[in-house]
Amino acid sequence: MRDHRYTLHLEWTGNRGAGTVDYRAYGRDHRLSAPGKPDIAGSSDPAFRGDAAAWNPEELLVASISACHQLWYLHLAAAAGVVVTAYADDPDGVMAEDAGGGGQFAQVTLHPRVTLADEARRGEADGLHDEAHRLCYIARSVNFPVHVEPAAP
Repeated sequence: MRDHRYTLHLEWTGNRGAGTVDYRAYGRDHRLSAPGKPDIAGSSDPAFRGDAAAWNPEELLVASISACHQLWYLHLAAAAGVVVTAYADDPDGVMAEDAGGGGQFAQVTLHPRVTLADEARRGEADGLHDEAHRLCYIARSVNFPVHVEPAAP
């Protein structure tokens, strides 16, 4: 077994001059960075006083699950000789907020659309989603259900 470590830098950029003197006094803006990669502008969800133009942690979590599934799926397709010519997903996640303002994700659903070079292999290709889901380390790491509902391309 091998361990893989992922490090990055997060810097809060939302100090509007008074720091966190009041809940409304500061921005939720932050920047994620890592050497050799473009920065990611982050904020909180607009429902929590965030910037709608920036990525929020909830979106990044859903995106991570979707990307992990996609990468495993493409690997499995290549290994099986199933030629994928396009892949897209419109994942959605549901976070349930509790009365105290905390919460947790209730579920994430992936809706992958796969275009194949040979449509006669559709059954085999659709079956690869189960194995990709089983292997996706991010889906395996979360404590809520992740559903995979392949959609027509």
